[in-house]
Amino acid sequence: MKSYLTPLGSKADKDTVRRHNLSLVLRAVRDEGEAGEATRAGVSARVGLTRAAVSSLVEQLLDSGFVTESGKTFSGQAGRPGTALKVARTGPAGLGVEINIDYVSVCVVDLAGTGRVRQTEHLDNRGAPPGEVLARAAGIAARTLDSAREQDLYPVGTALALPGLVSGGSVRQAPNLGWNQVAAEGLFGEALAGLRPGTAALPVRSENEANLAALAELWFGGLDTVRSFLYLTGEIGVGGALVLDGELLRGAHGFAGEIGHVVVDPAGPECRCGSRGCLEQYAGQSALLRAAGIGEGAGGAAGVMELERRAQAGDPVALAAVADAGRMLGQVLSGAVNLFDPDAVVLGGIYRGLMPWLSPPADEELTGRVVSGLWSRGGGRLRASSVAGDAARGAAALVMQDVLADPVAYSRPAPADV
Repeated sequence: MKSYLTPLGSKADKDTVRRHNLSLVLRAVRDEGEAGEATRAGVSARVGLTRAAVSSLVEQLLDSGFVTESGKTFSGQAGRPGTALKVARTGPAGLGVEINIDYVSVCVVDLAGTGRVRQTEHLDNRGAPPGEVLARAAGIAARTLDSAREQDLYPVGTALALPGLVSGGSVRQAPNLGWNQVAAEGLFGEALAGLRPGTAALPVRSENEANLAALAELWFGGLDTVRSFLYLTGEIGVGGALVLDGELLRGAHGFAGEIGHVVVDPAGPECRCGSRGCLEQYAGQSALLRAAGIGEGAGGAAGVMELERRAQAGDPVALAAVADAGRMLGQVLSGAVNLFDPDAVVLGGIYRGLMPWLSPPADEELTGRVVSGLWSRGGGRLRASSVAGDAARGAAALVMQDVLADPVAYSRPAPADV
């Protein structure tokens, strides 16, 4: 069972304590609802507060529109049936915007973390001015917000999922986009406010896209009890993220996880990052398609689908290309596993569909190179990501963590012009 009790210190005033307890109860209603039906009695047992205190807090959450109740539910225990509680499907929502090399994906999630609206456009963003790319993304986001408003959802914040080194609201370096020192949060916020004036006050934050995909996998994926894992996403670039004990490891400057630029061969092909022989030059999307003999004209999603089709048909060139990439991945991943000792390695992006052919050579390398000898025991440690583990949803859900942490701060009606 999750622990909901957090020491507040002797100097915490009553308002701080109540806001903290509202957060506990709202989270408990959400989590109990995921497992079945939440009741006041069940929430009380989960968070360690009295039934009377929980009832008072639930009433406040009902009045604020964060929670709804319906019908009666029987817990199997003695006493009268309780009223079923659920987090509301209307009200505050998070906006997640993933800007990648060849697409933009926008997602809106509600308090339960459910994806309610999704729009994706395939665009070649390489070489385009950053302001132009961010303006296009803002246009997609504006249309997505229109759809969200039709469901009585209103945005409380935006999170950008961006490739490369992301810190302090800027993209310090995104080699495959050709971005350096781009103030992404400011540019996106200005573009969105120009399209929807009511969004000018919305906070915008940014994070590396692999980090947000890993968080989505943690929160919504099929990891069960796994809380420490290495996440790898294959796109045109190769990104990585590390989650330890349920917490994202960002590093001293926020740049942890750049596994795509681990050098496999110092004399290898030149990489856009300025180095040579980086992993993504052997296992990135462009490298895979090139090795499989699939031309640039069939790049992007179409090229990946063609690669999967050829592998499924037993094409020897395609199979060799995927197997070589799998071996390179296994070699690099084994070093990361030896260093961090995660419970699992999760492969997302284009790797998810290629797992039947990618996994065996990668797993063989991991088994032979992980020094503990534990990799092969029990199996299932190298796994495909779930369909829920995508960066746009992770970004939107990150926004909603703030609402869950302090619902009082978001107890306000939607602006009329958002």
